[in-house]
Amino acid sequence: MEMFCYQCSQTAKGQGCDSYGVCGKDPVLARVQDNLIFSLKGIAAYAYHARELGFVDEDVDAFLAEALYSTLTNVNFDLDRFIDLSLKAGQINLKVMKMLKEAHIKNFGEPKPAKVRASAKKGKAIIVTGHNLKALYELLKQTEGKGIDIYTHSEMLPAHGYPELKKFPHLVGNLGGAWHDQKQIFSKYQAAILGTSNCVLIPLDSYRDRIFTTGIAGLPKVKHIPGYDYSEVIAKALELPGLEEEEERYITTGFSKSVVLSLADKIKELVLAGKIRYFFLVGGCDTPFKMSAYYREFVERLPKETIVLTLACGKFRINDMELGEIEGIPRLIDLGQCNDAIDAIEIASALADLFNTDVNGLPLRLIISWMEQKAVAILWTLLSLGIKNIYLGPIKPAWVDETILKVLVDRFGLRLISTADKDVEEILG
Repeated sequence: MEMFCYQCSQTAKGQGCDSYGVCGKDPVLARVQDNLIFSLKGIAAYAYHARELGFVDEDVDAFLAEALYSTLTNVNFDLDRFIDLSLKAGQINLKVMKMLKEAHIKNFGEPKPAKVRASAKKGKAIIVTGHNLKALYELLKQTEGKGIDIYTHSEMLPAHGYPELKKFPHLVGNLGGAWHDQKQIFSKYQAAILGTSNCVLIPLDSYRDRIFTTGIAGLPKVKHIPGYDYSEVIAKALELPGLEEEEERYITTGFSKSVVLSLADKIKELVLAGKIRYFFLVGGCDTPFKMSAYYREFVERLPKETIVLTLACGKFRINDMELGEIEGIPRLIDLGQCNDAIDAIEIASALADLFNTDVNGLPLRLIISWMEQKAVAILWTLLSLGIKNIYLGPIKPAWVDETILKVLVDRFGLRLISTADKDVEEILG
């Protein structure tokens, strides 16, 4: 049976269309639809984690229904309306990030800077990866007094800044970096593993029998725990030989909006004195591509009169760097998970008010590392707020062709990254 394309009213194969709504006659519209679907993935993820902690929003739920109906059925073929929906997705994502941040703070306290061990201690262990702080909290409660050390991995690192999580002494450190190193890290350490959300990869056989999933996550031939009873994970950790002692190394996380803004008067003083020349947000979704080395090279080339904010798993490109301080202001500030982009936005807004300008008038540039899903939603949040001249890489989004790129460049000043040398010189003049 031939498939029919509702968009161009032809059989699907006749115009190079497919049966999933991608029309060969109007690929620009199809790409914008793809962009919106990616945004919805991010919004849904944040809404899911907020709902787990008891926070919901009718506007968010209503938009998910509207946008899904608009993209996945033959109801809307208007390109301008889809661009408007993409910008609306950015505003809804702003709302859901605020909601999730409130949920985290109400449940686990306001984050504070924490020095986190980035190497193993000798003993039985469980490694927790993903984004789900509630799952980590429940595991910490159930492992109290059992002689098991709990380690975070990747986007769980910011957990160490939350007081209600940090109060557990057996939350001892973080192992590994971004999501794509997990096969190496999980094979290396003889620990039980709990995957709590997206970014958990199909496991190698070397650790398939000791990895578990919970909540939304799922893996083939891996035990799934639908609730929060982690007794099987604990039992597996106790039967394994555990970890060997490694040389101590540390990284710092846990800078909340309130911590940074408590330094606002000092920051203003240093900017006016010329001791802080520029602020950079360098972070986002890390990739395993060689091109992602750009982000470390970029930071390495920054002069000492600059402050670097970072977040999400892109921070692992730079968070081991010793950048020092500017009269008590850390030059490298880790704001947290990808959803903590809300803190970066609110910090930028507060600094703009401090200097009687708007965000685009600040000595600030966003250097964003790119994948898909949540990153799309965050990008459209920034664009919907009118933030311009964002640098994006290491490759352009999959849904962007030359036509869409021209719109993003002309309307929002979006720039694809070049080389670290060239971009630093261009920004700092």
